[in-house]
Amino acid sequence: MICKPFKDMMLSTLGMGNMRLPTKGDGGPVDEPRARRMLEHAYESGINYFDTAYRYHGGESEKLVGSVLRQYPRDTWHLATKMPGHMMGYRNGKLEFSGYMKGSAITSPSQIFEDQLVRCGVDYFDFYLLHNVCETSYDFYTDSDLAVVDYLLDQKKAGRIKHLGISAHGRADTIDKFLGWRDCFEFVQIQLNYMDWDLQDAARKYDVIVKRGLPVIVMEPVRGGRLAKLSEHAENLLKAARPNASEASWAFRFLQALPGVLVVLSGMSSIEQLKENIELFSRQDPASEEERALLKKIVESMLSLTPCTGCRYCCEACPRGLDIPKLISMRDEIKFENPGILNFTLGAMKESELPGACIGCGACAKLCPQDIAIPEVLADFTQALKKFGEK
Repeated sequence: MICKPFKDMMLSTLGMGNMRLPTKGDGGPVDEPRARRMLEHAYESGINYFDTAYRYHGGESEKLVGSVLRQYPRDTWHLATKMPGHMMGYRNGKLEFSGYMKGSAITSPSQIFEDQLVRCGVDYFDFYLLHNVCETSYDFYTDSDLAVVDYLLDQKKAGRIKHLGISAHGRADTIDKFLGWRDCFEFVQIQLNYMDWDLQDAARKYDVIVKRGLPVIVMEPVRGGRLAKLSEHAENLLKAARPNASEASWAFRFLQALPGVLVVLSGMSSIEQLKENIELFSRQDPASEEERALLKKIVESMLSLTPCTGCRYCCEACPRGLDIPKLISMRDEIKFENPGILNFTLGAMKESELPGACIGCGACAKLCPQDIAIPEVLADFTQALKKFGEK
């Protein structure tokens, strides 16, 4: 297993994500015997970074992962879990909950943290993250009265957290703003793969993080399995370049070529996937420039991206003050597959910031070096949002 240095430790470059453990039937409870065998095989094969979260598998993930890892010496494995602030709000001195936490009786973030220690059966977490820093969770995490980060920093001083970081699905500007808010985070976990490099502007997110000197932990390296089963055309192109390589291996090798990546988390749900990934991360074989160009060609064949370069000339002319490049990138995302992740950004936007605020004057298009018909793109985005909201 390839390892990389972080602080005073060596971390396996393949980490085990525990959001997609094998279950009994579709959406059923965790198949504990199968999941236990996978966790044990992962550890025995050299994986030492294990990622979970407060509500993965309804809370069963933390319990099972902790139970399995406690078989082994504590200094030989590293456990990461997360504070679910993206499903929490704070108003008038009280916590509010949404999504899978709606109706919760929890009264403080400290209650969650203490519960996690008990669930996992540990005295400390090696890595602890703010879960999904994004546009809708930004105010919760930065609220000075609630002081979530201050509380976690106190836990770090007490030795109950070794390293504090964030996971983020927010836009690049949001991540950069948050990291600039407090200089206390040691790593950042983002969704990163060769498709989202352009589609979700992951290239810019990666750049924002590494420019601050922080390592990147990758989630969704094969986009929930999307990049492990491509179209026949894409598969043929990859087979011509590497006849014996799996489609998933291309996604992992793309990430091996990024020096800022510390750990790649794979949410494996079968022992076969686990064994294949262990083999892939047992040797350095990063994608070459030519292979990266091939992957870009494949992505372009799958997507229909607007050729916006983010120069922002259009913004200077907009009488409504719209962030047009941001809206264009969001439109490309929603047109591809209606990603639910956009809810986090959309939920924090005012009506005056949405594409429907465009009055179609065309002043923006006159300044666009790429000759993009911006009013038409924004009108199309407005219609896509209506369909998105109906689903």
